[in-house]
Amino acid sequence: MSCSNNFKQMGLGLHNYHSAYNSLPKQMGGTVDKTGNQVLSNWNQLSFLVGLLPFIEQQALWEQYSNPSTARVDGTVQNPPWAAMGPYWEQGQYIPYRTQVPGFRCPSDPTIATSGSYGFTNYGACLGDSHYQQHENGINDQGGGTGLNEERWARGFFRTHFQTNFAQVLDGLSNTVACGELVVDSGRKEVRGVFARITSGACLAPESYNTPTLIDAARPNFYASTAVIDGNLNKTTGRAYQCGNNGLTNMHTIRPPNSYSVSSDWHKAEGFHTAASRHQGGCHVLMGDGAVKFITDSIESGDQNRTAPGCGGATGDVGMASPYGLWGKLGSKNGFETIDQSI
Repeated sequence: MSCSNNFKQMGLGLHNYHSAYNSLPKQMGGTVDKTGNQVLSNWNQLSFLVGLLPFIEQQALWEQYSNPSTARVDGTVQNPPWAAMGPYWEQGQYIPYRTQVPGFRCPSDPTIATSGSYGFTNYGACLGDSHYQQHENGINDQGGGTGLNEERWARGFFRTHFQTNFAQVLDGLSNTVACGELVVDSGRKEVRGVFARITSGACLAPESYNTPTLIDAARPNFYASTAVIDGNLNKTTGRAYQCGNNGLTNMHTIRPPNSYSVSSDWHKAEGFHTAASRHQGGCHVLMGDGAVKFITDSIESGDQNRTAPGCGGATGDVGMASPYGLWGKLGSKNGFETIDQSI
């Protein structure tokens, strides 16, 4: 109930934000500095959760973000001062990044922060049922274009590096997932809690990764000993609420809840990331209209042997219906699929 209430407050915050700005907060937004200085800008990498702060009764923390400061975690004076909206997300001496927002934590998740941890989150932005080039969406760290037009694969409620709004949700707010639960990485190689790095690229069919080299056959809730997991916990799932990089504060409706996630590199790389929770049998999602639904692990998730739309530059996939069943349909904001099953 506490988790559901957290999501309801976030949903209310998103609607109030939209009422104020006629848009949603950016997933990977913020400031840029063309010199690449990690103190003078946040490199366009803030998560939507930062923009949401003043709309979920976190005005004091928002004030710390929105004004320059010289305060540091270690008590010394920052010189040059932190810029308004903060530095690069890995600057661990910046106090707001090390601040835990209570409403971003699900009480069922027991992972405890250490002295060097950032603020955690159990809630992430839904990027839909396609991940092809969605880690950047044609925009680099410094706000410049990469020469790629990837709007056609931006099928989710949020779109990395761009603001979205309710008018773009053509399937209806009540039929579209806005956010999903995440399990904070505990460092134990749990399938539901962290993504694995794969060398074959992230554009294979989701089920193709379900092999003994990735998943421990005897303990399917854990990755195999041969699976490659990032050893830096601050760069993994749910461990840095301030960062919008792929895999830290987002999810896709590709694999069903509590399944594995893969990335073609570490954070900020292409890959699909699965919603997950410590609740028995499934996880919560926040719908675009603010309703909170519980999605079971057994939700109909279509053809898991089909690559995500656009993968490998498959232009024939443009406008295709979601291949991932009801789960995929719920993540697609403008596919005009009929939601003919109750959730």
